[in-house]
Amino acid sequence: MLNYLLGLFSNDVAIDLGTATTLVYVKGRGIVLQEPSLVVVHKSTNQILAVGNDAKLMLGRTPGSIVSIRPMKDGVIADFEVTERMLRYFISKVHNRRSLIRPRIVVAIPSGCTEVEKRAVRDSAEQAGAREVFLVEEPMAAAIGAGMPIAEPQGNMIVDIGGGTTEVAVISLGDIVYGKSIRTAGDELDEAVISYIKRTYNILIGERTAEDIKIQIGSAFPLEQELRMQCKGRDLVTGLPKTIELTSEEIRGALEEPLLQIIETIKMTLERTPPELAADIVDRGIILAGGSSLLKNLDERLRDETGVPVNLADDPSTAVAMGVGQLLDRSMDFLKRISVLEKEYV
Repeated sequence: MLNYLLGLFSNDVAIDLGTATTLVYVKGRGIVLQEPSLVVVHKSTNQILAVGNDAKLMLGRTPGSIVSIRPMKDGVIADFEVTERMLRYFISKVHNRRSLIRPRIVVAIPSGCTEVEKRAVRDSAEQAGAREVFLVEEPMAAAIGAGMPIAEPQGNMIVDIGGGTTEVAVISLGDIVYGKSIRTAGDELDEAVISYIKRTYNILIGERTAEDIKIQIGSAFPLEQELRMQCKGRDLVTGLPKTIELTSEEIRGALEEPLLQIIETIKMTLERTPPELAADIVDRGIILAGGSSLLKNLDERLRDETGVPVNLADDPSTAVAMGVGQLLDRSMDFLKRISVLEKEYV
């Protein structure tokens, strides 16, 4: 009864706590925050200087006394204290620092999380001011956010490619029939670009530049018109800045190894899916979600590799956040049923 009364006065929150980006959904308002999962800290004082968008502006441009920290690694917490402070900052920001009642929080987590990792997420949310915490697996949240009929006795296949993890799952009757989580996703695609340019041109580039290259000219399948772009970096021989021109063909080759790992995971999931559900997937197709699924022609590549229809979610980048957000409006019984770890706070 106490939690029910508190719920009437608090703004419940759903969080997609991603390796690259954190999205916050507030009940009744929708997605109100979408910022990088990044914190800038002063080494000697341990003082947080910037979080989210402000921190990204400083990435790669800080002096030695200031360090940029990504508290999430491969979809799970790598730095407990910084994650808690980042969450507290985001929650206070969306509530305009006026909320007197602690919110109920639903957090999306990778399906491959260990019990220790799940408890780290829960404890971080608690320390950040949660009244109750519910953890929901990302593929389930992405499927809900993409509008898939997960409660029906039919096979629904979701592939959620984020920054740190790729989640592949077959869902039926409101539960995951078979799922696989691998720690190969957007970050590994960026690293592949960095390694290729270093190996081929002897030039060092940063994470932001690699991500820009991936977004602008990266692709998983040949383009109708191949693209070019200029890239600036530091020559490892002379130590001086240098500009080179890159083509979409060579970047596609650079991305091949991590892409093959993702494709093999999808094929393995299809192979291990019960025949009746596999037949449903052939009819209904695979749905792609997650920011990294926006890689050019990825849907065509997967269609070619699997022989199954592949479609992008309406808004792949926000599918998980929309999914956990919609759970705030569902019954408490349903939320508890699909939550992987639930604890009430008194």
